[in-house]
Amino acid sequence: MIVNVLEYLEEAALKTPDKIAFGDERNSVTYAELIKRARKAGSYIAGRVKDVNRPVAVLIDRNIESLISFLGIIYSGNFYVPVDMSMPALRVELIFETLQPVLIVDAAKKGMAGLRETVSVYEAMEAKDEEERLSGIRRNAIDTDPLYAIFTSGSTGVPKGVLVNHRSVIDLAEQFAETFAFPAEPVFGNQAPFDFDVSTKDIYCCLRLGGTLQVIPRRLFSFPAQLIPYLNEKRVNTLIWAVSALRIVADFKTFAQCLPAYLRLVMFSGEVMPVKALNYWREEVTGVQYVNLYGPTEITCNCTYYIVDREFAGKESLPIGRSFKNTEILLIDTESGERISAPHRAGEICVRGTCLAMGYYNNPERTKEAFVQNPFNDRYEEKIYRTGDLGSYNDRGELMFHSRKDYQIKHMGHRIELGEIETAVNALAFVTIGCCIFDEEAGKIVLFYQANERCEKQIVKELAKTLPKYMWPNRYIQYEKLPVNKNGKIDRVLLKNNYKERQGN
Repeated sequence: MIVNVLEYLEEAALKTPDKIAFGDERNSVTYAELIKRARKAGSYIAGRVKDVNRPVAVLIDRNIESLISFLGIIYSGNFYVPVDMSMPALRVELIFETLQPVLIVDAAKKGMAGLRETVSVYEAMEAKDEEERLSGIRRNAIDTDPLYAIFTSGSTGVPKGVLVNHRSVIDLAEQFAETFAFPAEPVFGNQAPFDFDVSTKDIYCCLRLGGTLQVIPRRLFSFPAQLIPYLNEKRVNTLIWAVSALRIVADFKTFAQCLPAYLRLVMFSGEVMPVKALNYWREEVTGVQYVNLYGPTEITCNCTYYIVDREFAGKESLPIGRSFKNTEILLIDTESGERISAPHRAGEICVRGTCLAMGYYNNPERTKEAFVQNPFNDRYEEKIYRTGDLGSYNDRGELMFHSRKDYQIKHMGHRIELGEIETAVNALAFVTIGCCIFDEEAGKIVLFYQANERCEKQIVKELAKTLPKYMWPNRYIQYEKLPVNKNGKIDRVLLKNNYKERQGN
């Protein structure tokens, strides 16, 4: 029985010590070197953190040192929290206020800009491997110990830290290995930032399969003509990407210049995949298994999958398929509370199983709201996660995604709560009030704001101080007075209808 994800690393290092485990644009590390550096870093961290199962933040970059930091923290008996220092300083501060990390490991050579003291992973990797200390930590480890926390958008303006344990990630890696057609020698092309849960699949599927993970430079997604040659240079045959990344390739018709020569498996998630973009990939890159994955961060990345097995027209929707083994989907009517099994009847997608996260770190109130008692079980405690997504079954019994139940969206591969954007806008002195909708067809965040005059440039300038760029509205519509409904609330339905009329929909 596998108890700790480090067992994947240790088995791979034993079988193929000289194989490249992780690589980036500048460096690479074999399995033998990886385990050596991770153990040294773990010894160094354990010497500074006198307890276990505590949060250790990592200032990340797109480099193998970030990955070594994660593994070192795991060896120390603690859990890692990736933090991207390119985010606005206020957002970073909010994350650290919630987290209160016991230590900060700098893998980005950027430091905390004077906010907190950090230790360098480069220094940690030169420490002494303390075998006795690390062995003692592992003897007391159990599979429900926390592994990582990833912060997602929060409707109150405060990010939420989703805490996930070893068992959930082990279950994910095992289900992926069993379900999908991974190449015999998988080489993963990592696209997802390490503070985005999609990267979890790259890291731990790679270790589980004894494969190689190549970290793709961020700039190549701005120059897709250079992206495919890079994949070929690194002999990448497996992609687990956000939909937005695949869309970039399709939008620029990148395959007219170069085709990926080694690709055998492509998985995508994060938002709805436009069939037009998928068809471009399928027509140009054949002999590949394409998989649509669905699931929020709170259920350890994915709870359902659909292996694309037929043709789809541009106006059709792609199924999100069926649940993984050891996971069950409960489709619940939002009004009656009944469980839905009949086709074409919409309900909220709820999930039960080992995949459920432990909750939101240091946030019991939000945890209780999202992780609730299974309403169909009154005999013992059993939690399910309410995704807030609406779906239904089609005539084939496949699960179909409809929309968000509330105002949470998927945009550019990130899960965003529109309320967080509204909180930031409403804090601006020159805006009376604002609200957002999401134009799903165009993939745009639309901000309606009440102000004396148009002030888009000022809004963007101020939002840049508090929100990452992927959360900025894409369209701005100014009102002298926003419409309200009979309850005195902003009439979002009317705003959305008016917007559609303006767009000619």
